[in-house]
Amino acid sequence: MRAGAPAARTSASAGRTARAAAPARTPRGARARIGADRSPARPRVGGRLDAVTQRRLSQARVGNPLTRVRVLSIAVIATLALFSGRLVYVQAYQGETLAAQALEGRMNTTTIPAVRGEITDADGNVLATSVTRYDVFADQVLIADWTHTVDGARVGGPVEAARLLAPIFGEPEAELAAKLSGTSKYKMLERDMAPETWDAIKELGISGMFAEQAPRRSYPAGTTGGNLIGFVGAEGTGMAGLEYALDEQLAGVAGSRTYERGLGGHAIPTGVQSSKAAVPGTDVRTTLRMDLQWKAQAAIDAQVAKMGASGGFVVVMDVKTGEIYALADSGAMDPNKPTGFGGSKAISTIFDPGSTAKIVTMAAALETGVATPTSQYTVPYNYTTSNGQTFKDSHEHGDEPWTLTGILAESSNTGTVMVGEQIPKQVRHDYLTKFGFGEKTGIELAGEERGLLADADAWDGRTQYTVLFGQGMAATALQATNVFATMANGGVRNTPHLVAGTTGADGVYTPSPLADPVQAVSPETAGTVLKMMESAVLEGTGGNAEIDGYRVAGKTGTAQIPGADGKLDAYLASFVGVAPVDDPRLAVGVFIENPTATEYAKFGGVSAAPVFSDVTSFALQQLGVVPSGSTPELYPTTW
Repeated sequence: MRAGAPAARTSASAGRTARAAAPARTPRGARARIGADRSPARPRVGGRLDAVTQRRLSQARVGNPLTRVRVLSIAVIATLALFSGRLVYVQAYQGETLAAQALEGRMNTTTIPAVRGEITDADGNVLATSVTRYDVFADQVLIADWTHTVDGARVGGPVEAARLLAPIFGEPEAELAAKLSGTSKYKMLERDMAPETWDAIKELGISGMFAEQAPRRSYPAGTTGGNLIGFVGAEGTGMAGLEYALDEQLAGVAGSRTYERGLGGHAIPTGVQSSKAAVPGTDVRTTLRMDLQWKAQAAIDAQVAKMGASGGFVVVMDVKTGEIYALADSGAMDPNKPTGFGGSKAISTIFDPGSTAKIVTMAAALETGVATPTSQYTVPYNYTTSNGQTFKDSHEHGDEPWTLTGILAESSNTGTVMVGEQIPKQVRHDYLTKFGFGEKTGIELAGEERGLLADADAWDGRTQYTVLFGQGMAATALQATNVFATMANGGVRNTPHLVAGTTGADGVYTPSPLADPVQAVSPETAGTVLKMMESAVLEGTGGNAEIDGYRVAGKTGTAQIPGADGKLDAYLASFVGVAPVDDPRLAVGVFIENPTATEYAKFGGVSAAPVFSDVTSFALQQLGVVPSGSTPELYPTTW
């Protein structure tokens, strides 16, 4: 039977399998019957075809070696193709960009500080300059690897470096070795090192020792002019005085250096480098005369101590140009070791100018024709104006037969009111403004006060008279001194200034621009007032201001100022004068704050006039001013 043949084969196969699994034999007839009963179209599970399939499946699970090689090869080729394609893309399309980015990452830019301009006096003596200094630091990593040969042996590292450096730094070797040990690439060791000291370190050849150039400001004159010169802060910017006021000009423009750096952050010698040079700052020449500045400071310091005063200041200026030769404050600051912000009280402290303002009243009376130098007045101790305001003099006296010159010489408040009340109120105000009261002088220093001068319409019934003798208004010492300089300059008011000119990086000197002069009064009036002031020295309250060989004109002053308790119970004693009268050269103002040594110390003729004589005498000799060649022809002070 053909249809049964496959079944038989399958049965036989099954039989063999059965025998392998179970050795027990089955009767032949039983096998035949079983095979005949099975369907001829379906082989039994576990037959020959099923076994082959199982072997193939088993091989697939275990992995055909050839197949594995093929799969791995394909994967490797695909990966290489991916990376090769990416590499081609990067090189072809991003190569320049990535190279630039890598270079940028290696580039470093440092600032090249500009050399700050110098400040000098009128004769070129240096008052402020920049000196080269170095901030020295160590790369501890490089020092750890550094060695050199000593007696044929290689030694090095922090301990050996410290042995060589200790004498230079002036430190114990152990302490210095500790600073040199570690992993820091920037360990600061010393700031502000002198160039010669850094040169000694470089000669040792220790790898890992570096320095950054750090210009520092030096003030060779110390306290002389210190308050005026000022100082710079840690960032190199001006903090006070001329250093602050002229900071933009002095500072210059910083440059830069860009370089390619390698390991350790240090420049690659053959790498990319570029630089932009710094532009040096402008040099400033002042009008100061340092010998005279020193003398003025020494004189005011001594007088403040002698008179038990809280402070004082001196102004010395050229009447023809407005140049400030000295601007001295007691207790001046040393800019090398600043203890404050310096500045000068001569421009920042305001006070009632007192009797120094009386010369403006005299000039107004002469200019308007109200009086002449010899006009006669009977001057009482007390005087009451038409609106009921009563005034009195500083010292009691009877009715005095004084001329206009005598009223000024004796510094009489009542006499000044008698003269001034004849001048219209607005005219009084106009003359005060012509002489610069109520406005800044324009000196090149920060912190200058403009003083106080209300409009004439705002004056009350009493103030309209007190301004005639310098009360009810306020001024600085520089303003008050400039009034006298104006009178000595033929009535022409110049701008007081400290800066003569500047020299730029191109070496060109440029004089300082100044405001146009103001003609305050006529030359005739100015000359008359100057002659009247000479009587105040020779026959009035300013006798202590006299100078041997030179004719002097001036005026004493005593003004009330706030004391320590804030009340107006202290005094400012002053004397402002001009010398020589026959050919005016200098105007000098001396101001003493709250002198308490004696009962009369508050008066300008006692405390301030002697300093005027001392300082002005010195100045005239230093400037080579010839003594007066004429004798004074004074106006009468009485009638």
